Formats: sequence, structure tokens, C-alpha cells
Amino acid sequence: MTDALDWTRPDEHPDWLAEPTRAALAGLGERDRERVRVAEIDPELADTAAFCERYGMPLETSANCVVLAAKRGGEVTYAACMVLATQRADVNGMVRRHLGARKISFAPMDEATGLTGMEYGGITPFGLPARWPVLVDKAVVDTPSVVVGSGLRRSKLYVPGSLVGELAGAEVLSLVKE
Repeated sequence: MTDALDWTRPDEHPDWLAEPTRAALAGLGERDRERVRVAEIDPELADTAAFCERYGMPLETSANCVVLAAKRGGEVTYAACMVLATQRADVNGMVRRHLGARKISFAPMDEATGLTGMEYGGITPFGLPARWPVLVDKAVVDTPSVVVGSGLRRSKLYVPGSLVGELAGAEVLSLVKE
């Protein structure tokens, strides 16, 4: 963790969390809740590169969560994908095949925010709709601690990488093209 941020327990600042995130964290077991921290940040610095540069966090400790729209036979299903900020998920290859989609794309901002109840640039795997698969790259799980969104642009969560892989709906895979 960096000294540039004041990491604290999420229950001490519930206003730093989107409602779905707050509910998801409250539903964790006590041991897991004890390992999660939240810090307030400048919302203008919510994007990963700007956040890491300003707050002195290495890119390899940040994990990005993107919402994907998978289409097959006129039906659209949604999923989330988690990869380290230093990597790019093979969305059109491995992820598309895993989800059984003919076509896959990043969900439009208004759909992503409307369906998650989170702000664009702050979407997190904590509190996503229960029916969504959360595809987590193995490198995220293997990272001791990662910074992820809080559901809001004005804060970040610091969590064990393994915890992301243990979330309901999480599927740990190798998502990055070798």
C-alpha cells in the first residue's frame, strides 16, 4: 500500500462506496471484510494510469473491471472481465469463445452504469448483478493485493487478489493472449 492514500475499513466510510458495492462487501464473511480497504481519491484521477501515477501505485497492482455485452442469436448477455492494468484480455478470442457468443463488445457506458448501479470508471466486481459471470484472469488472483474500483469514481478498493477470484460468479481463467 502507498502512504499517499488513507486506506481504511469500508464500514468506516460507506459513503465512499456505490450501493451495490456496499451491499456486496457487507455480505462477505468477517475474515474477508477485514482484508478490504477503501481510500478516497480525486475523481478526475479515477482512470487507472492517472490514478497510479498520482498516488504512486504500480500498474501491476491495479486490476480493471470491464462490462462486456455478448450476443448470440439475437440475445444479449452480460459479463464482467477482470485483468491487471498491465494486460489486455483476449476479448474477441478466448473470452468470446468461453461465453459462447457470436459477437462480443464492451457494453456502452449507459448500459454498463445502468445495469450495475455504478459509475463509469469505477465499476468493480464487488456488487455486480448476481447472474453475470465474472471472468477473472489468473494473474489477478495471483497478485497479493490489487486496487479495483469501488463503484464510484471518487474512491478505490484495495483487496487481496485471491478474494476477487472467490466472488460469487467468478471464474478464474487465463484471459490474456500469450
